[in-house]
Amino acid sequence: MDLQSLVLEYKTNPTSSLKNLIVKESIPLIKSIVGKVSCPNSPLCDKDDLINIGATGLLQALDNYTLDKDVKFNTFAYYRIRGSIIDYLRSIDELSRTNRARYGSAQETISYLQQKLGRTPLDHEVAKEMDLSLNDYQKLLSKVQQRVALSLDVCHSSDSENSLLGRIEDVNFGLPDQSIINEEDSQQLKQAVKSLSEREQIILALYYYEECTLKEIAESLSLSEARISQIIGKMLLTLKADLKELVLV
Repeated sequence: MDLQSLVLEYKTNPTSSLKNLIVKESIPLIKSIVGKVSCPNSPLCDKDDLINIGATGLLQALDNYTLDKDVKFNTFAYYRIRGSIIDYLRSIDELSRTNRARYGSAQETISYLQQKLGRTPLDHEVAKEMDLSLNDYQKLLSKVQQRVALSLDVCHSSDSENSLLGRIEDVNFGLPDQSIINEEDSQQLKQAVKSLSEREQIILALYYYEECTLKEIAESLSLSEARISQIIGKMLLTLKADLKELVLV
């Protein structure tokens, strides 16, 4: 039986064996969601921790799912699972004021150098302007990816059709960020995405639209997960520098 059939049977005949089967069938979905999040450097967080948190979200979704829902269970559960993981990561996120200031400074520096150079600045150019070592700047980019990942794909309601991700047609028209909320941004965002390098656009598509994990993207492009995280962080800062009204969470 597929997952949807198991859930439908469970809702009419709830048994522990069916519940266990549903959890087992949902593990790939949970791992996929976990794989899109870079774990912060905390003893309270590793992949197994997040899988367990995701499983808790899955069970909550199972309890709340009703047969009159017009969405499939795996779609309904996706946001509950991700929401549980996001809530947990936020609960252990201790972002210092120094890092918050650096995020804003990096965004402003990228914007300044874009205007000065007439192109997207390279990592070492931004690092030099910020008086940081290249290594420290790249660590900052990874933290940006980790931080922003906590607020991506979050719906304002639990139904998937109301999610911002669900409103975006293709990679040319958007970045699934909750702060992009109106049609007026579409053309500006389209141009900002086109300004990214070909490799960056590929990573953007794989991460946001193909639902690939950092590991899967790294393997396909022969890069490390850390480097993919840095590239995504840089893309987010670059896009937000282009779209001045967007706020880095």
